[in-house]
Amino acid sequence: MIGPLSPARASAAPALTPEQAELRKAAEGFEAIMVRKMLETARAASLSEETPLTGGGLKQFEAMRDEHFADIAAKAGAFGFARSIEASLAQYLPVKGDS
Repeated sequence: MIGPLSPARASAAPALTPEQAELRKAAEGFEAIMVRKMLETARAASLSEETPLTGGGLKQFEAMRDEHFADIAAKAGAFGFARSIEASLAQYLPVKGDS
């Protein structure tokens, strides 16, 4: 089975117009924000207690890790939010060849 990041699938995809590429980037960015918020909410619900090892440095590391994971998940289409948003909004883009 071919995964979402495989070169075979990427090369078979038709070329995107600049507007489609911009829409895809915006949709992936929105999905990344949603994933980051989900991770942040899940972490806030944690029952771990505060210790010297769970201070600001760990919180900063967790925030950076969550941000990186969210960006990767959005680009891979792991949750499908971006593709759904893109499909919904693509109908408002001009048709290729229209001026």
